[in-house]
Amino acid sequence: MKVVILAGGFGTRLSEYTESIPKPMVPVGGKPILWHIMNRYAHFGHNEFILALGYKAEVVKNYFLSMRSVNSDFTVNLSSGDIEVHDESKLDWKITLVDTGLETLTGGRIKRLQDFIGDEPFMLTYGDGLSDVNFTDLIHFHRNHGKLMTVTAVRPIARFGELSMDSDLVTSFEEKPQVNKGWINGGFFVCQPDLLDYISDDKTVLEREPLENLSKEQQLMAFKHHGFWQCMDTKRDKDHLEELWASKEAPWLV
Repeated sequence: MKVVILAGGFGTRLSEYTESIPKPMVPVGGKPILWHIMNRYAHFGHNEFILALGYKAEVVKNYFLSMRSVNSDFTVNLSSGDIEVHDESKLDWKITLVDTGLETLTGGRIKRLQDFIGDEPFMLTYGDGLSDVNFTDLIHFHRNHGKLMTVTAVRPIARFGELSMDSDLVTSFEEKPQVNKGWINGGFFVCQPDLLDYISDDKTVLEREPLENLSKEQQLMAFKHHGFWQCMDTKRDKDHLEELWASKEAPWLV
């Protein structure tokens, strides 16, 4: 399946980095988080990507234009201009980069990609979240239920210790456990092309009218993921991902 990645937001909560680069280009372990996301999809055989760009789109475009040379050793002959590449890094990724507008909202960005998506089911995610979701299982779940859209539901790690109480008596204490109650949108979707009919224009927020209406029509199913999931909203989140990478325990790594 084609993989649509929403990579155009301002990333204001990560302004330490996003003043100069867009959020999907913020590095984890020396590579943009966007690369980590794409690498996991490619591991499961999904190597055709459509990137919905906006804020600092040129940074993302320049990264992929120079990706082959940056990730390879090469010799430059300055007199002739010839370049000899050594041990060339070869990724079999096909990437379509589309500037979907600076102020366009999440639903609108998808709508602007309609000609590139075509009439087939597609995968969809944000450019700031990492997980060890098994995409083969996710697609199998989607195909089996026959609805228009699947959202991956996750239970994030709590920021603070969780207390269980009986009146004033603490019956259990867990330091930063996975939240026990409630599921949230984990950002890894499988969509039928009919989703685009639920999006009006650039001002449509995917997570509002489109998903709300799909839910009301019983066309939205949840794939419950009990494994690792982490978004990168703040510097604290980025530091946590860096720690996992440095410890060689990054669950999303393939």
